[in-house]
Amino acid sequence: MSAPLDRLTLLETFIRIAERGSISAAGRDLDISQASASRRLAELESRLGASLVDRTTHRLSLTADGEAIFAEAYPVLAAWERLTEAFQNDDNRLRGGLTVVAPIALGQSLLADAAARFLSQHPEITLQWRLTDEEVDLTEAGVDLWISAGPPGDDRLIQRPLAVADRLIVSAPELCRTGQLEHPRELAALPCIAVSPFEGVKIELAGPGDERFVQDVKARMTTSDIRAALAAVRAGAGYMIAPRWLAAEALEKGQLIDLAPDWRPPSLTISAAYPVRRRGLKRLEALLAALTDSLQHTLKAP
Repeated sequence: MSAPLDRLTLLETFIRIAERGSISAAGRDLDISQASASRRLAELESRLGASLVDRTTHRLSLTADGEAIFAEAYPVLAAWERLTEAFQNDDNRLRGGLTVVAPIALGQSLLADAAARFLSQHPEITLQWRLTDEEVDLTEAGVDLWISAGPPGDDRLIQRPLAVADRLIVSAPELCRTGQLEHPRELAALPCIAVSPFEGVKIELAGPGDERFVQDVKARMTTSDIRAALAAVRAGAGYMIAPRWLAAEALEKGQLIDLAPDWRPPSLTISAAYPVRRRGLKRLEALLAALTDSLQHTLKAP
C-alpha cells in the first residue's frame, strides 16, 4: 500500500482540477495519470469529510464546500510556492515550470526567440508554450502568464505593459493603381482584410499635423489569424492594418508597400497578465523581464 500523500500535494491537485475543470487535464499538468489525480481528489474529500466536486455535469464544477476550500487553499499554496522558491534555491538558480499563453504570430516569432534564450539561460526551468488568438480565462485554464496584443480585459489579473508595436497600412503594390495614397479617404474604394477584433467597421488614423481621419471599413475578409490576413494581402486581395514587425520583411522585399506613409493607425500595446497568486514568483518575474527586454529591442517601449 502506498504512503498517504501530504496535504499540500492533495490541495495542489484539487486546485488544478478546479482551475482546469477536468481531472484528466489536471493530471497532464501535474504529470500524473487521470487515475492518480482522481485518487488524490478522493483522498482529500475523505480527509475533509466533504464532497468538493460535482461529477454529474459534463464539465466538473465545484460544490459549495469545494468553493470554500478553493478560496482558502489558493493563497496558501501561492505562499508555499514562494517560500519554496526562496529557500530551496539557495544557489540562486531558477527552477520550476511556467505555463504561458501567447498570440500565435507573436508566439511563433518574437516571443519564441526570447523564450528560447530564457530556457538556455535557466536550464532548470520548463515552459508550456500555448499559442492561441482566442481570449483565455486564466482562472480556469491553469495558466501562469498570458501575453496579449492589447489590454487583457480581465480586472482580476495583474497587468503589465511590455512594449508598443507601431502599425501601418500595407498592401500589395498592384492593389492601388496610383501607388501610395494621397489621402486615406481613397481607402473607401479598396477592399480591407480585417483582423478581428482590432479592425471592425472603422479605422482611426492620425496624419500630418495631428490631423485625424476615420475611415469606414469595406471588409473583403475577416480573420482572427493575422498571418492569414498577411497572406491574403500579399496575394493582392486587399489592404490591412499590420504591425510593422510583421510586415517588415515583406516591405523590404517589395512584396508589400506602405500604402499611406503619412497616416498611421493607433499603436498596439503588447501586454502581460497573470493571476494574483503568481505575484512575486521569481521565475515568472525573470521571464517577464526577458520578454520585455527582447520586445523593447525590437519594438517601441511604452
